[in-house]
Amino acid sequence: MPSQQMVGILWIVVLFGLMWFLLIRPQQVQQRRRQQMIASIRAGDRIVTAGGIVGTVTAVRENSFLVRIADRVEVELQRSGVGYVLSSSGQEKEKEGEKDEGK
Repeated sequence: MPSQQMVGILWIVVLFGLMWFLLIRPQQVQQRRRQQMIASIRAGDRIVTAGGIVGTVTAVRENSFLVRIADRVEVELQRSGVGYVLSSSGQEKEKEGEKDEGK
């Protein structure tokens, strides 16, 4: 009888471990990547908001960004409102440097 209880407890532990590796761990990795992406946003980066609006970051604040979405139109966007980064200002400068070298 005690061995059956141990087997039952062992199955619960194995299922919990499997669930952690299949569900919880990937979510933690994704959340960590998102936090790194948001922390690396600088002025000049092109972003897409969670609502689908494309704009260019003009200023970085403690808890928000100023984003230019049209000529003379800037909105303040909370950090959590960033969907993803289209291109960073550093990447664009690298591409421009590669084009100059090719000439």
